[in-house]
Amino acid sequence: MTVAPEPRRVTASHQVAGSRRVTIADVAREAQTSTASVSYALNGRPGVSADTRERVLAVAERLGWSPTSAARSLAGARSGTIGLVLARDPRDLAVEPFYMQFIAGVESTLAPRSMGLLLEVAPNAAADVAAIRRWQRARRVDGVLLTDVVADDPRIAMLTAPGALPALVVGDPCVAGGLTSVWTDDATAMRQAVDHLAALGHRRVTRFAAPGRYAYTAIRDSAFEGAARSAGLDHAIVRTDLSPESGATAARTVLASARPPTGLLFDNDVMAVAALTAAHDLGRSVPGDVSMIAWDDSMLCRLVTPALTALSHDVAALGAHAARRLLDAVDGAAAGAHQDATPTLRIRASTGPAPAST
Repeated sequence: MTVAPEPRRVTASHQVAGSRRVTIADVAREAQTSTASVSYALNGRPGVSADTRERVLAVAERLGWSPTSAARSLAGARSGTIGLVLARDPRDLAVEPFYMQFIAGVESTLAPRSMGLLLEVAPNAAADVAAIRRWQRARRVDGVLLTDVVADDPRIAMLTAPGALPALVVGDPCVAGGLTSVWTDDATAMRQAVDHLAALGHRRVTRFAAPGRYAYTAIRDSAFEGAARSAGLDHAIVRTDLSPESGATAARTVLASARPPTGLLFDNDVMAVAALTAAHDLGRSVPGDVSMIAWDDSMLCRLVTPALTALSHDVAALGAHAARRLLDAVDGAAAGAHQDATPTLRIRASTGPAPAST
């Protein structure tokens, strides 16, 4: 990953009307901390706690102190960096190929322009919002990529306010709040998968879905249920946290039920791979007893036996596309919705005719 440019050092640059120039010493006195801590906080450097950093930034804003870097930004200068916050468990990121591919795509756009990516992993949604607010106050980044958008997402409310950083939503335009978006047609992709299982004679299908708070989950849920009803299939949705452990546990539970489904669809590939192992442990043949379809189609899908049928899309290309559109927004382009390639069903050995007993 390209290392983000070192934050520029900042100095006091605001003249209070009818008074002297506000200094770092003034901010330190009001924030009840040292000038060194103020410098660290204002420059976005390590060495102070999150609470101290937030307190310093709040005091600086209240006193009307403005960092030189912010003044340059208002005059047209830039940080040469874009930001991405992932509200994910770092342990999940270690095994989830999607974001590594996505970040690689973002880097492929930024590197030729000598730009950097500032990446922060946040423990929850509130920390995600706080990170973006901190970047905005200090002008650490020129724009922000938003992923895993939820209904009434507070990040969108913040980034559509006057004076906000340019931002791009990786998600459906219906949840972008008027921000520029790059999206894939997940509904069409989901219908492809259900229709494939129906054509193979499967009558009972289960979808292992991402948490319901994500906007893309609702889109996939609706498409799955609509396609299953149209095909006359018995269908169910099982919520997961997208981890391999969640996929394995959920698959083991439904396959051990009295009338198990014969077709399984997963919202990512790591769950599908884990479920494949769980099916083997239960003595179930894939695809003889049960067929499986993954989403994203990383290399994992081709390395397991049998190779997994998957809804395939070029995640690195999606990241590159998102970064290009964000840079256009930074340059002043009007907001717009830009469709990326629709995931395509790649049929491999994990799907086959429904077992005769069904």
